[in-house]
Amino acid sequence: MSLQLLPAGEESPDVQVSWEDQQKINLFSKLNARLSNLEEVEKNTKDQKEYLEEVSTEIELIDEDELVQYKIGEAFYWLKQAEVVEKLEQDTEKSEAELDDITTKMTSIKEQMESLKLALYAKFGNAINLER
Repeated sequence: MSLQLLPAGEESPDVQVSWEDQQKINLFSKLNARLSNLEEVEKNTKDQKEYLEEVSTEIELIDEDELVQYKIGEAFYWLKQAEVVEKLEQDTEKSEAELDDITTKMTSIKEQMESLKLALYAKFGNAINLER
């Protein structure tokens, strides 16, 4: 079995793909998909954190004794401004922790992908394209 991944018209030497090579290619593909998913989650989490920070700034301008609607789950509750500010700070901290976790996972995946790239490019050279 030979691996033919170049565009039509470009010649490459016949390279035999072993079972181990195929496993590495499959793992790279899975990691690439996982990284794409994490990038989307990271974007959404950053947007949510930014939104929480903006809302927190606006809520801080309201009188401390005034009641503010705050969404918990699917329902809105009337809470004092100070309670809402506290809850927004907790939600922001939670978003920051999620971002740290996502960043750690993404770094690990990127390291694994680089290791696989080195091994696969060493064997297949230009006959394989592992760029995103």
